[in-house]
Amino acid sequence: MSAFNRFLLFLLLISVHAFSQKEQKAAFQIVPLGVKGGIDEKNLSAYLIAPINTKDYICLDAGTVNSGIEKAIENKVFKVSTTEVLRKYIKGYLISHAHLDHVSGLIINSPADSSKTVYATNKCMEMMENHYFNDQTWANFGDKGVGFPLKKYHFQTLTVGEETPINNTSMTVKAFTLSHVNPFESTAFLIKNGNDYALYLGDTGPDAVEKSDKLKTLWTAVSPLIKNKQLKGIFIEVSFPNEQPDQFLFGHLTPNHLMKELHALEDLAGKDSLKGFKVIITHLKPPTKNIVKIKEQIKNQNDLGLKIIYPEQGKRFEL
Repeated sequence: MSAFNRFLLFLLLISVHAFSQKEQKAAFQIVPLGVKGGIDEKNLSAYLIAPINTKDYICLDAGTVNSGIEKAIENKVFKVSTTEVLRKYIKGYLISHAHLDHVSGLIINSPADSSKTVYATNKCMEMMENHYFNDQTWANFGDKGVGFPLKKYHFQTLTVGEETPINNTSMTVKAFTLSHVNPFESTAFLIKNGNDYALYLGDTGPDAVEKSDKLKTLWTAVSPLIKNKQLKGIFIEVSFPNEQPDQFLFGHLTPNHLMKELHALEDLAGKDSLKGFKVIITHLKPPTKNIVKIKEQIKNQNDLGLKIIYPEQGKRFEL
């Protein structure tokens, strides 16, 4: 090989490396405020997500808020008070469904919170207005609904499939319907910042058990983003080990069902498209022996080469 050709090869290798580095650059920062399903009221589903190197967080579900912020401060993720994180860093809430383990932190912390927007699809918003912020169960901190609206929160109903700006951030969101014990609905949120995306799923059962096509529809929508390496990761629940019978899943996933669904996604996105792809496992339900079993089963069934992440309360990571 001539010196000139070696020089060209060197330039090519440098370019490939630079492109690879650019591909791997983080787009989002995540701070889990709560990671479990089930009985631990100090550690229930809630994830802060913001564009990298900003403080413009949106909270994906809000089962636990205050305790999660305190844990993040202990871990030196935040260097300000709990009140300042709540009031200034959290710009709003995206609520997947109105079960208490996904909204109790929002409700309890509402008196201490600042004005911001709560986003949810129509059915979820109706439940929150009628059953929680109704001047009986809790004061109506919203700007509509029953009772006397205190207008601290702006309740914004999301139209499924429509891209909506997230106030006071550079992000947008698109909602997709999930089945969580058909016909009860949950929601997936596709978060966009620039050309980068993150996908968060609320509680969901597998299509086969739910007799639904909600996950197939979602996978069809996001598969081009995986092909183009624009989707940085998927937050998806696994609540029970494989031993849980289908009739007692209650709208949740097991490792078996998770892998079947992700294989369906790979079929749409292309062979080996999920190799090294980040999948963040949420909503692990106690007892501890079940959580250990779930992790072992996912490890043993990970034939797609996924990068599995188990988020820890109050510990920041990047996508």
